[in-house]
Parts: sequence; C-alpha cells; structure tokens
Amino acid sequence: MRRSKYNNVKTVVDGITFHSKKEAKHYADLKYAKIAGELEEFYMQVPFLLPGTVKYLLDFKEYWKGEKEPRYVEVKGFFTRESKIKIKIVEALYNIKIKII
Repeated sequence: MRRSKYNNVKTVVDGITFHSKKEAKHYADLKYAKIAGELEEFYMQVPFLLPGTVKYLLDFKEYWKGEKEPRYVEVKGFFTRESKIKIKIVEALYNIKIKII
C-alpha cells in the first residue's frame, strides 16, 4: 500500500470517508455537540465558487447555539501553497473568516 503524500490516513466514520483522522475526529466532535444541544446544525464539504470555474470545498460550516454567524472550518494537517491561496480568495470574495484547525 502506498503512503499518502502528506502522511494522512483516510478514516471512515458513519460510512463517510474522511481525508484524515483529524477531520474524522472533528466530525465526531460535532456530532456529539449536536446531541448535547450545543450545536444547531453543521454541513460538510460546502462548495464555494471561485473565478475561472474553480470550486473550493470547505470542510465544515457550523451553526453553534448563541452565535449569530456560522463558523467556517477547514481541518488541515498540512498547507500547500495552493490551499493557502484558495482560502484567502474565498475569505475575500465571500467576506468570511475561515478557522483553520
């Protein structure tokens, strides 16, 4: 079996394949927060359209109780130059702040 380029380990939780253990853990944490009533809703792989028909998929969009605005969350273990640029473009075009964990 070939190693991943960034040493991430694909992980399956609830039949969903995540790019890394870290991303799968964040998903599990969100599920438990929703059950506990702390989180209203969350969405995964939220698309943002960029110039030139480029699509950026954000890992999570989270709606926490008591917060007016959603949290935009990207789970990264390693940043490429391309991912840094895309995040900056999304933040500028959509007037949002992406939290990196």
